Amino acid sequence: MRAAVYRTFGPAEVVRVEDVPTPTPDAEDVLIRVHAATVSVTDATARRGSPAFSRLFFGLRRPKWPVLGSEFAGVVEAVGPAVTRLRVGDEVVGVTGPDFGAHAEYVRVHQDAALAAKPADLDFAEVVALADGTALAFLRDKARLGAGQTILVNGASGSVGSAAVQLAKHFGARVTGVCGTANLDLVRSLGADTVLDHTTDDFTRAGQTYDVVFDAAGKSSFGRCRRVLNPDGIYLSTVPSAAILFQMPWTAAFGRRKAVIAFTGLRKPAEKGRDLALVTELATAGRIRPVIADRYPLERIAEAHRHLDRGKYGNIILTIPGPADPPAS
Repeated sequence: MRAAVYRTFGPAEVVRVEDVPTPTPDAEDVLIRVHAATVSVTDATARRGSPAFSRLFFGLRRPKWPVLGSEFAGVVEAVGPAVTRLRVGDEVVGVTGPDFGAHAEYVRVHQDAALAAKPADLDFAEVVALADGTALAFLRDKARLGAGQTILVNGASGSVGSAAVQLAKHFGARVTGVCGTANLDLVRSLGADTVLDHTTDDFTRAGQTYDVVFDAAGKSSFGRCRRVLNPDGIYLSTVPSAAILFQMPWTAAFGRRKAVIAFTGLRKPAEKGRDLALVTELATAGRIRPVIADRYPLERIAEAHRHLDRGKYGNIILTIPGPADPPAS
């Protein structure tokens, strides 16, 4: 099978398409023909091997997992003899877990992996753009966001931020989105009540306070945002740093304003699977919609990584067409 492979850390060009063995499903595994996958910030971090402490997970001297990609959508190609949950031909969306492997024509996962049925009214690229459960885990599980609360989403046009804006509105919160000039209309269309341009407005000095500040872009800090938090407010960041790893236990023990980070990729597959089912239900009901920055065929994987390195809005989707799909462009 064809797969996007990297064997050394570095720039986008280290990722190349190679022929590698097709995985064989064990007794409780399913083999999925991948039609679409996300190219995420986590993939870029793994590919760069930077910051340095990330290599404790991704590999000290060379990549631990040469094929990246966590979120995928496709069709069940084969099942192991003990599989009872899925059948050949089922269309699914899923998450591989910490061992990646979705940037390939086929991916093998356990039948109890995070999987959900693909809605008939979404194509593979659209449904995989909803698969990252980071925003849901932060807002529902960490912030316990509810009706009448106020939230500011920094990086509101990104893959996590765009989901956060829509989910926050679903939970009944009043939403302020922060993004660049080019994406102001996009964030408004996602339901944000107020939109701030980070190139001209410093939200930490605008005089407004919030119950939750969700730094989906990881560009601010608890120290800067503390002044815009209400007395029992929560600052959430998706980016681990030495500062927040210290601040989280400190603020949990002292004071009312909290700093929180969560490693959502380490959640149990069953939890991820339930979240996948929820977001696909919301999408089918028209409550949320996927935000796609661009689609790249597998052969242009390095270009997809360069797009990610330049900064982006929405999700970058890797397409791996099957016989029934339109040709890649």
